[in-house]
Amino acid sequence: MKPRLQLLAGLGLAGFFLWLTLRGVDRTSVLQLVAQGFSVAWLALALGFLALGYSCRILRWRRMLQPLNPDLGMMHCGIPLLASMAVNNLLPLRAGDMLRCFGFSNWLQVPSGAVLATVLVERALDMVVVILALGLALRFFSLGGGALGMVQYSGILLFALAAISLLLLLRPALLAPVLARLTRLAGILGPDRQARVENHCQPLLDTLIRLSNRGAMPCLMGYSVLAWLFEGASYWAIARSLSTLPLPEAAWLAMPVGTLATLLPSSPGHVGTFDYFAQLATVAVGNPLAEATAYVLVVHVALWLPTTLIGAICLLIWVWRGAAAGNNQR
Repeated sequence: MKPRLQLLAGLGLAGFFLWLTLRGVDRTSVLQLVAQGFSVAWLALALGFLALGYSCRILRWRRMLQPLNPDLGMMHCGIPLLASMAVNNLLPLRAGDMLRCFGFSNWLQVPSGAVLATVLVERALDMVVVILALGLALRFFSLGGGALGMVQYSGILLFALAAISLLLLLRPALLAPVLARLTRLAGILGPDRQARVENHCQPLLDTLIRLSNRGAMPCLMGYSVLAWLFEGASYWAIARSLSTLPLPEAAWLAMPVGTLATLLPSSPGHVGTFDYFAQLATVAVGNPLAEATAYVLVVHVALWLPTTLIGAICLLIWVWRGAAAGNNQR
C-alpha cells in the first residue's frame, strides 16, 4: 500500500474508533468529570513512574548498543529514543522509528542496520511483555462474556505472536534465509539498491545474533519487564488521581489492551484506537462508561504530552548539535 493510502486508511480508522469511543457517551458529563479535577500528588507520581519506565527503555537500548560503541552514555542514547517518540506522536507511519534507525546512525556512531536490529528487538520484547501482562490481567479480572470477550478469544493469536517473537529473539539465525531473499529481490531494482539493502541486512542479522546470547537476553527482558511495570503503575496512579473512577485497578487491564491497540494503523498519537480499546477494558472491569471515558482521555493526554514535549526538546538538541558540528567543520 502506498504511503498516502496508508495515511488515509489510518486516519479513517482513527476517526471510526474515535466515533465508537464517544458514541453513546454524554460528552458534557465527561467534560464535567475531567473538570472536577484530580489529585496533583497522584498525577505527579504517575509522571514519576513514566520517567522511570523510559529510563529503563534507555538503559535497555544502551545495553544493546554499547558493544558497538562502548562510549555511549545515557544522554547520548536518550536523545534519539525520546526524539523518535515525539516524531511518532506527531507524524504518521512510524516516522520516528525510521528517524532513529537511519537519522541517528552518525550521532550514535553505529551502523544503521545495527540500530534497526536493536529497534526490532525492542518491539519484540515489548510485545512479549505486554501480551504476558494482558494474560495476567485477564486471569485476575472476572470479565464474563462482556464487550471484552473478543480480547479473551483472541488470546491464542496473541500468545502465538509472543511465542514467534521469543523464538526469533532466541534463534535469529532463522531470519537469515528471509534476509537473503530480500537482498535478492532488491537486485531487481538494480545493483546499487541491492548493495544498499545488503549493507543493512548483514549488520541487522549480526546484531540480532549477538543480542540472542544467554547473557544479553535475560538482561534485556528484565529491563523490558521493569519498563512496562512502571508504565502500568503510571496508568494506575492516574486512575487513583481521579476520585470519580470507582475501580482504579482497571488501569492494569487498560494498559495492555490500549497498548496492543496501537498496533492497528491509525493517526499520529494513536487517537481513536487507543481510546476505544482502553475504554472497553476500563468498562469491562465494572466502571461506568462516562467515568471510564474521562479516565482514558486523561491517560492519553498524560502519556502523550510529556513524551512529546521532552522528545521535541531532544530533537532540537540533536539538530542544534548537528548544525554546530557542521559549522565547526567549515
